This record gives sequence, structure tokens and C-alpha cells, in this order.
Amino acid sequence: MDRLIFHIDVNSAFLSWEAVYRLHIRGEKRDLRDIPSAVAGDVKKRHGIILARSTPAKKYGIRTGDTIGDALKLCPDLVMVPPHYDLYETSSEAFIEILKEFSPCVEQYSVDEAFCDMTGTAWLHGSAVVAATLIKDKIYNELGFTVNVGVSTNKILAKMASDFKKPNLVHTLFPDEIEKKMWKLPVEELFFVGNATKRKLHNLGIRTIGELARTDLDILRAHFKKHGEVIYSFANGIDMSVVVDEAPPNKGYGNSTTIAFDVDDGSTAKMVLLSLAEKVSTRLRADRVMATVVAISIVDIYFRRQSHQMQLYSPSNITNEIHKASCKLFDQLWDGRPIRQLGIHTSKIVQGNNSKQLNLFDMNRYEKLSKLDLAVDTIREKYGDDSIVRAVFLDGPVYHMSGGVSKDKNRPKYNDGIL
Repeated sequence: MDRLIFHIDVNSAFLSWEAVYRLHIRGEKRDLRDIPSAVAGDVKKRHGIILARSTPAKKYGIRTGDTIGDALKLCPDLVMVPPHYDLYETSSEAFIEILKEFSPCVEQYSVDEAFCDMTGTAWLHGSAVVAATLIKDKIYNELGFTVNVGVSTNKILAKMASDFKKPNLVHTLFPDEIEKKMWKLPVEELFFVGNATKRKLHNLGIRTIGELARTDLDILRAHFKKHGEVIYSFANGIDMSVVVDEAPPNKGYGNSTTIAFDVDDGSTAKMVLLSLAEKVSTRLRADRVMATVVAISIVDIYFRRQSHQMQLYSPSNITNEIHKASCKLFDQLWDGRPIRQLGIHTSKIVQGNNSKQLNLFDMNRYEKLSKLDLAVDTIREKYGDDSIVRAVFLDGPVYHMSGGVSKDKNRPKYNDGIL
């Protein structure tokens, strides 16, 4: 039996989930999906970009990732609402639970999209299209938001199909439909073709997916190396990857933060690094893993990005050790220009705490710090992140656990009667 794969993609996820919440929970009258609207960051905190936009906003040319200033130039009456990440997490979980009612194998690809292996299952409902329509309608009827469902024999074709005309539609893209439905599309609409690849392909005279599919593979290898083989396969509808219902272990843990003010002194920068180390190390310990490599990144006020990394003496998930390594990297990297964004990233992850190589001089210190971190994690897990804070952050300009989703983004303050 041929494989049958569905790709389910929530239409304008963040904005749709916000719209449903405001309509059905807060009792608001206007549907954000019917007007030019967007979920956007906070300009005052320099997070001022468009995170999601409605279909009417899209018609004005507003794109995800645009700055708020640019979006308002295109549509001065654009209605903007703050992000609400705990709502998005809850909505995503409910979305995945419905998919599991239809398939024993569901792979969550991102917060708003998933693959379902429907091989041998779809026919219980009559046909693949009928099963896809049942999924689409059940999500809308029970959760209030719409999805697109792409149907094919592999993941890449199913994903391409779900990106066809939106919203709230089912599309098929079986191998015998590739030439008619996919090859006529601009090459940049192919999965894994970004702006840089698009420019190179255009320079080679390749402007559609069909032209890419018919290009000599040796030419693509010469210009793109391994990536050329990947996009050639995708253009021809070839994808051997399987739907995996268990997420692979993280290969790295990291967080970054855009600072609300320009940082021009090392002590404040190192305080920001400590707040990032708190967040990253907590995540490492929660997953019972340790990092061997620590890296930092700096974005200055001119948007110039630099990064530097080092290998630890032995793997660690201790906050103080991650911070110490980050400060050492910072001293080696920073050129004195005012800083806009800082980040910490860890890699070469190892499982458990047994990989920690102790030396005679560090043994007592490591045990004390490990117990201290464990106690802090326990308190924060029970009473919240703000239940215990390092004294250095009291009454200071830096939040003590930076990176990831901040409290105001998790639970925004709504002004009643105002969108």
C-alpha cells in the first residue's frame, strides 16, 4: 500500500488563536480575522515586528517579520494586539489532540503544524480527501480556527499542498499531479529554497520549480553542494523521510534577548548574560542533560552580529559555570560598541550527570553549586520563576531570567473594550 501523509497547517495561527479567544472568551464583537490586523511585539522594548497578520492585512502587503513602522506605512489603520503565548501553547495542544484521534502517528513539526501518517487509516472514512475534510471541519467546529490540509504520499508533497490556496481548504499533491500543480510555481515557493538560494537559482536562469526539477543534477551540485541534491529531490517530489511521533533530543539549548536600552558597559552586559545563563541552565537541568560547548552572540546598535564559542573543561549545566564561560567569551569578543542583543547558546549535549569530569580542586565547589541550583529549580517550579531572585537583579534594569517568552507575552494585560 502506498504511503498516505497529511500535513495540517493552522491558518495565521497566532492571529487566529487570538481572534477565537477574544470572540468566545472575552466576548468581543469584531473578529480580528476579518479586518486588517496583526499580532505584534512591543516597540518600546524593541521587539517591534509583525508576528502574524490577517488575510486583509496581507492584501496591503504586510508580511510576517516586517517592522511595526513599515506595516503602519502600508496600512495606517492596522489593528495590532500583543502576543499571548500561553494561549498559543494551549491552542496548539488542543489541535494536536484532535489529530491523534485520526492517526496513531502524529509528528508535531512546529507549534502550528503537524504531519499525520494516514496510511491504512484514511480509508476508514471513505477516502483521503474525506478524512482530511473531517479533520479540518472537526478542528473548526470544536476549536474555532481554520486549517489547511495537504494530502500526498510523502511529507514534502503534503507540506507543499497545504501551502496552496488558503484558508480552510484541503489540497492533494500526488506524484501524478506534480507537473500540473507544483512545477509552475516560482522556485522560492519550494521548501528549503530561501532568499540566498533563490538568488543563485535566478542567476542560473532557474525561476520555476519545474525548471529546477529538470536541471542537470551535476550543475546543482557544483553550485550548491549537498543542498543542491536536496532541492533537486524536493522539486521532483522525492522525500524518503518518515513521520516520527517522538521528538528527537535537542542538539543545543540557547536563549537570546533584545535589550530595551543600548548597553555600553561590560558590567550590565554580564548581568544580562547571567539572566540568560539562568534560563539556559534551567532548561538543561530540566531535561537532565549537560552542555560541552558554550557560545555567545552580540548584536550591536548597527545590527552587526558577532559570535564566539569555547569548549568547557567538562560538560556542565551549572548556572555559574555557564555564566563564567559566557563572560570570558564576552571579554574576548566585545569591541566596545553599544549592544542591542545578547545570546547564549550551548551545544554538544550529553545525557545525564554522569559525564561530569571532576578534578580535585572543583569537586566540593561543583557539589555545592549543583545542590544550590537544584534547590532553586525546585522553588521556582513550585512557586514561579520570580519566587527566588539573585540579589544582583533587585531594583535593576535587567529581568533575572531573560530569553524565551517573558511574562507579559505569556499573559498580556487586556484593556476591556479595546482591541
